[in-house]
Amino acid sequence: MAEASNGLIGWDYALENTPDLIISDVMMPELDGHQLCERLKTDERTSHIPVVLLTARAGEEAKLEGLETGADDYITKPFSPVELKARVQNLIELRQKLREKYSKNFSLQPVDVTITSTDQRFLQRALDILEIHRSDTDFNSDTYAHEIGMSRSQLYRKLKALTDQSTGDFIRSYRLKYARQLIEKDFGNITQVAYECGYSSPSHFAENFKKQFGVSPSEFAKTVL
Repeated sequence: MAEASNGLIGWDYALENTPDLIISDVMMPELDGHQLCERLKTDERTSHIPVVLLTARAGEEAKLEGLETGADDYITKPFSPVELKARVQNLIELRQKLREKYSKNFSLQPVDVTITSTDQRFLQRALDILEIHRSDTDFNSDTYAHEIGMSRSQLYRKLKALTDQSTGDFIRSYRLKYARQLIEKDFGNITQVAYECGYSSPSHFAENFKKQFGVSPSEFAKTVL
């Protein structure tokens, strides 16, 4: 757990470390809680991070003001540590359920899950980049991070938070599901499919395909052709 003495320091820390959750007071110097939350929720690097705002202002208007900036929860002071802990736990569990839902339903397009519009745009852009480089055998995590405009660690943490997959796993999953589509459409032989999906080694492709789907590419082809 880390602390920041003002909102600007908190923002810099969030960019550098991508925490699992942020609890912020509304009243802070440099950058108040509402401003910090708005920055976090509109930046692709941090938009997935749950934010809890704390305030001494009671009333529906104050709560709505916090939620309108994208806050995931809003707690009025004074509050009990038990209440705060329960709300934080609920947000973490909700985020885990969203990751599991996305991971199970992941296709070649972003699925309809409850994530912010900023996260949805990020996922679409992430898939668009994979589409461009799907046959590029030199495309890797470093190239991916450069193209998407993040550091390698930021991209890893972002994908892990949204999909529960590392960058390498995300690339591999995309390529293998694209390969399955090609086989279903009778694109060509297994070697041609492997090359089209960015694999320089057909045997490595076959190994990954079987690990992903439980059958070899040739066995899968027999069931669909």
